[in-house]
Amino acid sequence: MNIYISCDMEGTAGVCAWEQCDARTPHPDYALYQTWMNREIRAAIDGARSAGATGITVNDSHGPMRNLLFDELPADVRVISGNRKPFSMAQGADRGFAGAFFTGYHGAIGDANAVLGHTYSPGVVYDVRINGVRCSEATLNAAYLGHHGVPLLLITGDRTTVEGVRAQMPWVTGAIVKESIGYFASDSVSPAAAQAIIRDAARAAVAGIAEAKPFVFEAPVAMDLTLARVEQADLIEMIPGFARTGARDVRLVRDDYPTVLRAFVAAFRMGGLV
Repeated sequence: MNIYISCDMEGTAGVCAWEQCDARTPHPDYALYQTWMNREIRAAIDGARSAGATGITVNDSHGPMRNLLFDELPADVRVISGNRKPFSMAQGADRGFAGAFFTGYHGAIGDANAVLGHTYSPGVVYDVRINGVRCSEATLNAAYLGHHGVPLLLITGDRTTVEGVRAQMPWVTGAIVKESIGYFASDSVSPAAAQAIIRDAARAAVAGIAEAKPFVFEAPVAMDLTLARVEQADLIEMIPGFARTGARDVRLVRDDYPTVLRAFVAAFRMGGLV
């Protein structure tokens, strides 16, 4: 049984500030929280294996996507790392996995009581909806997994993040490691306690895999994207297939979800050039 893990960092126990998880301009705190992020991933792997998982692939999905400490991972784990992946946080999820984990995830942009909540690029993406459904990163990535028949089994992070995912996908096992106090503060368990919670949740998630199902958006797939700035919409509407629907709004409709997700990745990257 092969398990796919997409790992973010903002949902790691104790994280409540950008400096703690900014790999591009590292603050002295980054190395500490990077270690805790990696140990939470290791806990998820250990829990999955105790329930029968064999192969593990980890996709480094945070920031520049070069945060994994290879010596914290088992020797036989495969790692996808580096930025500019066509499917970003869901890269490689089309390889026939039995299920997936999202570790260290955070809430969507606009969520209340979600530490550091955003949706991919907070300077670009103000809101994104697929077929009318407001999407977090977890929603967007789970739909790509679902297109390939892979169910999301586990989500770890703050309460808002976990409960938001479970509202859309009730079969997902949640591991809550902290309560958000607004945007820049949290009430968190210790790293050791978080790792124990995640290990137990991962074991339960794999044990209950028969109850899980892929999360999918039915075709036609319509993406409505609201940008942070008008000039970003000016650029994005030039991408073939996008139509301007408002001052900061664009829409794309396609028959398959992977095409929509690739277009979304291209759009927020182009918007970041403004």
